[in-house]
Amino acid sequence: MAGINRVVLVGRMVRDPELKRTNSGASVTSFTIAVDNLTKAGGERSASFIPCTSWNKTAENVSKYCSKGSLVGVDGRLNQRSYEDKNGQKRSVVEVVAESVQFLERKGATEETESQPEEKSTVAHEGIDSSDDDLPF
Repeated sequence: MAGINRVVLVGRMVRDPELKRTNSGASVTSFTIAVDNLTKAGGERSASFIPCTSWNKTAENVSKYCSKGSLVGVDGRLNQRSYEDKNGQKRSVVEVVAESVQFLERKGATEETESQPEEKSTVAHEGIDSSDDDLPF
């Protein structure tokens, strides 16, 4: 029986992505995203730090357009691999192989949002005024 291996995450990059090339010339980018964990009302907020890897064109785009703090959506699969570290110790890593990475905000949008005051808009339709706060979404 075949299993399902699908991961969809939204989070912020905790550091700038790192682009490398393999011996065969393929592009590979490593990055880590912080994903908020659900908490009970009034509980402390926490995050999980998820290592991700992307390949080829996706890797190049992530490296070019993302940086520390970028909000991204990652769609991919879990991969577990083992390797030997510098000291000869066997290590195991579980990471997300990102098949698609969506950039969820414009570059520099975080700074713009913080520096510009929000404007409340009012929608008038058939004599009924409602502010954005009244909308259910």
